[in-house]
Amino acid sequence: MEQIQLIQVTPNELADIISENVKTQIQELAKGLNNSNQESHKEILSRKEVAELFGVSLVTIHDWINTGILAPYKIGGRTFFKRSDLMQLLISAK
Repeated sequence: MEQIQLIQVTPNELADIISENVKTQIQELAKGLNNSNQESHKEILSRKEVAELFGVSLVTIHDWINTGILAPYKIGGRTFFKRSDLMQLLISAK
């Protein structure tokens, strides 16, 4: 069991101590969320991942590439897309 130590603190000082501790805990939680979001949101996506992201079929992704809606990056016979390009496309489509 931890030992409780009583010290003389004014109500304002106690509020400041609590506020700082809460702020520190919130910042640590926010860092954890940012790290997990970055891990789950990779920058380079496959055709299948893009289709899942937009909720369309692979045929639709193929059509969008042929009509110039999507700009793919081809590496070794595989097709990839940059997430930032896709997000920019969504923003400009509004």
